[in-house]
Amino acid sequence: MEFLDQFLDRGTDRLALHTYPVDDAATLAVLWPAMGVPARYYRHFAAALNATGIEVVVADLRGTGSSTPRPSRASRYGLADLTADVEAVLDILKPRRAGRRTLLVGHSLGGQACALHLATRHAAGLDPGVDGLALLAVGLPYWRCYPGLRAPSTLAFTSALAATSAVLGVWPGWGFGGRQSRGVIRDWAHTARTGRYPALAGVDIEAALPGVQLPVLAVDMETDQYTPAPTVDLLTAKLSAASVTRAHYSAAEAGSPIDHFTWARHGTLLATRVAGWFSP
Repeated sequence: MEFLDQFLDRGTDRLALHTYPVDDAATLAVLWPAMGVPARYYRHFAAALNATGIEVVVADLRGTGSSTPRPSRASRYGLADLTADVEAVLDILKPRRAGRRTLLVGHSLGGQACALHLATRHAAGLDPGVDGLALLAVGLPYWRCYPGLRAPSTLAFTSALAATSAVLGVWPGWGFGGRQSRGVIRDWAHTARTGRYPALAGVDIEAALPGVQLPVLAVDMETDQYTPAPTVDLLTAKLSAASVTRAHYSAAEAGSPIDHFTWARHGTLLATRVAGWFSP
């Protein structure tokens, strides 16, 4: 059973946390969604993790799902703020995390925020503060990683979104990503154009990522239209000091055709694989 039981104020924004409890769970997984995807979309995957004995908290990204307010021209946040939100949520969950192992689980943009959170902790001379990171359909969307004509079309598409959001003051969500702060789109488009992260809150992320040391599971999804395997490999290559396990999740394993999003609705076997990988 899901309980929407906690909110966290972050300046003018409020984050919603959805909890899927398990009695006497030894592990708490904190799951961060993809851009524009509400936390409730992951309820089937959270239930599958519950079935393995893992308690789950899913955080709505800013302006998405039950988090408020919706992005507007007044929204100024970008990737640095989403990254800091990971730290804030882990802090507020400390009572729930006590005596348990903590696993960060990220999908797409949410997974990038998790990885960047770990990089900022390393840059500050802090230990990771969690016990593992599972990246599910998470890659760096550098346009040169895409095959054939998808490469220039990806560059054009991401650049157009950044230009549109700069002019309008917000990304309206026209056919992609949901309504977003222009800062989020700006930083995301930067990674697509350069294959590198911008400095975030004064932190050289590219210098910090190679220092992250903890177990990482990185899974690409069959028929992923946004995060093909080369984009996942580009991101994991930056985590050169981490113990990275690369994996692929197929439609045959899922029991259904899957893509960048639908794996979460057909993720029973994937949840079992995540739990098995994270077992001490």
